[in-house]
Amino acid sequence: MSSPQITLTLRHTPSALDTRRGVVRLHPEVLDALGLRPWDAVHLTGARRSAALAAPADAGNTPGVVLADDVTMSNLGVTEGAEVVIAPAEVSAARSVTVAGSRLASVSVSPHTLRLALIGKVLTVGDAVSLLPQDLAPAPGADVASVRGQLARAIGTTWTTELLTVTATEPAGAVAVGQSTVVSWRNGASTPVPSTVERPAPAPAPQIVLEEDGDAVPVTDLVGAQPQARTLAEWLDLTFRRPELLARLGTTARLGVLLSGPEGVGKSTLVRSVAAAEDIRLFCLAAPNIAVLEPNAAAAALRDAIAQATSGEPAVLLLMDVEALLPATDQPPLATIVLDELRMALDKPGFALVATTARPEACDARLRGPDLLDRELAVPLPDGKTRTDLLRILLRDVPVESGVDCGALAEKTPGFVAADLIALRRDAALRAALRQRDAEEPRISQQDLLDALATVRPISMSTSDTLATGGISLDDVGDMVDVKQSLTEAVLWPLRYPDSFARLGVAPPRGVLLYGPPGGGKTFLVRALAGTGALSVFAVKGAELLDKWVGESERAVRELFRRAAEASPALVFLDEIDALAPRRGQSSDSGVSDRVVAALLTELDGVEPMRDVVVLGATNRPDLVDPALLRPGRLERLVYVPPPDAAARAEILRATAKNTPLASDVDLDKLASTLEGYSAADCAALIREAALTAMRESLEAAEVTAAHFDTARSVVRPSLDPVQLATLEAYAAHRR
Repeated sequence: MSSPQITLTLRHTPSALDTRRGVVRLHPEVLDALGLRPWDAVHLTGARRSAALAAPADAGNTPGVVLADDVTMSNLGVTEGAEVVIAPAEVSAARSVTVAGSRLASVSVSPHTLRLALIGKVLTVGDAVSLLPQDLAPAPGADVASVRGQLARAIGTTWTTELLTVTATEPAGAVAVGQSTVVSWRNGASTPVPSTVERPAPAPAPQIVLEEDGDAVPVTDLVGAQPQARTLAEWLDLTFRRPELLARLGTTARLGVLLSGPEGVGKSTLVRSVAAAEDIRLFCLAAPNIAVLEPNAAAAALRDAIAQATSGEPAVLLLMDVEALLPATDQPPLATIVLDELRMALDKPGFALVATTARPEACDARLRGPDLLDRELAVPLPDGKTRTDLLRILLRDVPVESGVDCGALAEKTPGFVAADLIALRRDAALRAALRQRDAEEPRISQQDLLDALATVRPISMSTSDTLATGGISLDDVGDMVDVKQSLTEAVLWPLRYPDSFARLGVAPPRGVLLYGPPGGGKTFLVRALAGTGALSVFAVKGAELLDKWVGESERAVRELFRRAAEASPALVFLDEIDALAPRRGQSSDSGVSDRVVAALLTELDGVEPMRDVVVLGATNRPDLVDPALLRPGRLERLVYVPPPDAAARAEILRATAKNTPLASDVDLDKLASTLEGYSAADCAALIREAALTAMRESLEAAEVTAAHFDTARSVVRPSLDPVQLATLEAYAAHRR
């Protein structure tokens, strides 16, 4: 007998509590008709099939509607308003689940924590699933508070927006994750197999790969890392070929190097190239691959790698992403064993150790001891000239059109590392292939490379807190001549013309505070600024960095500025900065805000000065911002965005209506003169409402008339508060 099914209309859930938790809401009558109890699983069929937990909707909701979040809609391949088929689902207890995610998540989140986040959820292969715990009806054994803390400590504030993809389940079909489920990262770590589950064949130990010279990039092609390559080559030469010289000078021929640099910059490539040029054997071991094993197996894998590297001729062991094996916090018992094994290995002749990391601050401090990695090298982020040279090398053996300008591409790729530029080349090649399917000699054009920039996102910007510019520039901002000039001087000049500041012997401004009434266009100005300057922009609302866990807010601030430095030239935009950095000593949040202000001050003018990073704060209440942030060397430039006057309102109306067909009886200058008290946002809303009024009269409307604007004005009212305006103008007059 076939199971019952019902076709319902899909609507987006209005509840933030249901978002990204794998839950859909059905009317109680629908649950009864399907023979379901609350929190039973259902199959949903749209363009593709998925599964979710069915919770009862409010009795006041329409019975013919199923409420779902954006992730569920994406899993079904449909949009709001589509019809989906709902049926009861047979759910099996998952013996194993494999997921794929971002590199940050797969390296930082342990399989155990991952399993805690997935417990109680219903999964099918191909689904996207979030790390947000299913806490509406927690499964037995779920520890929601613990998993939230573990995820926040592992990957910071971005854990709430991280999406994973389910790549395999056992058994097939809809499965529920439980305490005994073996949860694995694809090609990575997994939780131990419980004794109550039939054990599959043990996974093979990580393979130690001997790099052949033919696979290495020539040292001459290591653009931007030549000094580091020379230094490493000199160290290897002294260690392996001139140990007696070191002995005569009273030291030993031991070599342990910590090689740091942004992710994707080419740290492992550098070591491979130098080892090949020096004719030295190289063994590579990915630390995350052994960090996830049982302690005994991990120690055995490391001993095996060292044994291979210390047998026979001199060799280098390259330990990649060492922070996964030797973290700075919550060191596992295995860490002590690993450190002892590495110490003993470094005492043996003919052995050298190079460990790489993108986060040196996340490594166990003991790793940098004098008996371990006592030397350090750092590979910097490519600047504009380096990116130009890298692009020339990457494109020299590729058929490209004669008009390809590597310098212009380099200007549009701030924050890109070598791995990002390789991805850019690959995407451009795909576009060229689609465009020239039948060509005898296909070639990549400049436009292919420029179009690829729309889809290739640099590794340093792989999180969700980046600002979409929408292709606008400062030329698209109506009026605001003085404000635009101030922002250009304070933000763009330091990043574009650092040589001019150096020549005149002055330091560029560190930061700018943009303040003004709500709706004045502050955020729009920042988007335009980002589009004009081709900058890497990190946008964060003030409250997003605040976390109740001790130390997490300060860590989030440090992480934000670290990623900005890696993606330089960069702009850090702190919207609603009054919520992030209020006056110290006046909050009742256990000192969280005070510590965040201290962290911001440290980043702005601490011992390690910022380079090629400008901070831009925006607020409606500058009087609430801690005064220490507004001193010279910090957010020293204060730019007031005043409410628009009649001329400015006219410019804003024209800029907003540039794609709106206006009737001949519409006089924007006359209209602007009557809009006293309207902000920039109000003017934009007036244009939008007038167009909607025309559509209400006729969906075939071809233009917007003055009558439509008169009707729209009865809906869109001025939002500027005269009292707040007077306060802001007094503050601006006092700061002049």
